[in-house]
Amino acid sequence: MSKTTTDTETPPGAAEERAERLSTAPVESDGPTGIGVLGWLRWMWRQLTSMRVALILLFLLSLAAIPGSLIPQNGQNQFKVEAWKAQHTTVAPVYEKLQLFDVYSSVWFSAIYILLFVSLAGCIVPRTWQFVGVLRAQPPAAPRNLTRMPVYAAWRTDADAATVNAAAHRLLRRRRFRADLADGSVAAEKGYLREVGNLVFHLSLFALLGGFAWASLASGTGGKLMVGGEGYSNTITQLDDFTGSRFYGTEDLDPFYLKLDSFKSSFQTKGDQIGAAREFTANVEYYAGSDASKLTKGSIEVNHPLEIGSSKVYLIGHGYAPVIKVRNAKGDVVYSGATPFLPQDGNLTSTGVVKVSDYGDKDGRKTQLGFSGFFLPTAPLSFEGTGPVSLFPGDAAPELVLNAFAGDLGTDSGLPQNVYQLNQKNLTQLQDGDKPAKARLKPGQAWELPDGYGTVTFEGYKQWASFNISHRPGNEIALAGGVLAILGLIGSLFVQRRRIWVRAVALPGGGTLVELAGLARSESAKIAEELAELAVDLQDDAPAVEDEADDDAPVTGGPGAPDGPDHPDHPDDPDDPEADAASAPADPAVPADQNSKE
Repeated sequence: MSKTTTDTETPPGAAEERAERLSTAPVESDGPTGIGVLGWLRWMWRQLTSMRVALILLFLLSLAAIPGSLIPQNGQNQFKVEAWKAQHTTVAPVYEKLQLFDVYSSVWFSAIYILLFVSLAGCIVPRTWQFVGVLRAQPPAAPRNLTRMPVYAAWRTDADAATVNAAAHRLLRRRRFRADLADGSVAAEKGYLREVGNLVFHLSLFALLGGFAWASLASGTGGKLMVGGEGYSNTITQLDDFTGSRFYGTEDLDPFYLKLDSFKSSFQTKGDQIGAAREFTANVEYYAGSDASKLTKGSIEVNHPLEIGSSKVYLIGHGYAPVIKVRNAKGDVVYSGATPFLPQDGNLTSTGVVKVSDYGDKDGRKTQLGFSGFFLPTAPLSFEGTGPVSLFPGDAAPELVLNAFAGDLGTDSGLPQNVYQLNQKNLTQLQDGDKPAKARLKPGQAWELPDGYGTVTFEGYKQWASFNISHRPGNEIALAGGVLAILGLIGSLFVQRRRIWVRAVALPGGGTLVELAGLARSESAKIAEELAELAVDLQDDAPAVEDEADDDAPVTGGPGAPDGPDHPDHPDDPDDPEADAASAPADPAVPADQNSKE
């Protein structure tokens, strides 16, 4: 009577294929399925959610972040962006169109991480569901032919088959295997943390991207430069610059007051690293909200920000601010204060300008004065051959070098100006005889300007510090994602997924044949060692007996066992149970070569 196989029946060999497949990843298709547009969309979705495409997108994301670390960004330092544009006038418009000054908020960068979001979600959800199904199911039953496994051992014993299987089940459970005793064999599995680590790694990438996305949507940064002794309130009118986001604007700024009491810097004075920075500390006073009675002292160092409310205040730069006093021809003070000069090199050679817009009248006409020059913390004895450069970043021999201009500064035009640049279009440089008027001043010295314009006094100097006030709510999520990604990667790399089967079968001639087989996802000696240890432990309940009929019988089965009709121990009829019993090994098993396969 013939038997018809239905679609619901398991095809021959399917059980063994499931037993030998250790990965829980969904099987990927090689091409589009279905017909027409729906089939192509389904194929595109499967490609997008495949691990291969996810890795490609992750690589593209890291590649796309490179310009953000090489090119100044508007959200980090607007001044550096403007300085970079001034130095690279040819490529700056191209970079502007490519959004290279706003890499992390650009369209192309956003498109990459959004696609990566979708790819990870489409990959993680079915893989997690598949893994949950594996955890709920029993380990796969033992294949019919255990000798096909990479690691195999067998011996003959007088113990009862049920006793042997129960002992094997107990020993495997003691070794923390998930074991199942059914149908005369024991199926055990271990190493699920490998797949857990794999899923944790991918979920952490999702958290990492989520943290970055949330930070880009709800973050804001502001910049403030303060000279020692100055303070400010964290409002848009007192910030030097501010960059918000879609869900964070000027109305969301944390209310607080911050004052720079003093700034301490130190540099190495000898050795190979002379001039290297050793300490940058900004000593500050602050209070959150509007209650000045809660004034608190604190300090800000590099990579050690001050947290006020939901904002963090980072120290990002420092320099010197010469204290300059300007008197007009009548002797009236028309300018007095500390003016920050910007460092140009590692020795803090600094440039800056002083704009005296309220000078008054000179020779019956309204006049304004402008000064540009250098502040040198450690000035050389002579500028010959080197020019005005500092020899050391510390203030060992401070000097101020100034050039003087008179005319119209353009400050009354209503157009914005850079406070660190002097527009000389409507200015005339003062002359000292037939040479441009300039002076080298030490602290306390005064310079009498030519043509009766008054005097300039270099009264001393202070240190300034620039701060970045940052509000980034997604940093904690991104940090947690990064830590979990490392832990998950460690688990997926060092934990091995493996299966062991034990089958004890009563022989027709008496005794029991004990078979052990192991399968690991990767070629490793660990599965062979575990199988050998299990075989040794099992000897207490199933001691091996010698086969008196044939002392030369092989001690191991599996891929390493001899075969072929000409071998004296090979049965002519492979289906003869007596032949199977005769060919069983007599001694305790040593696992066969795991690298050999049938």
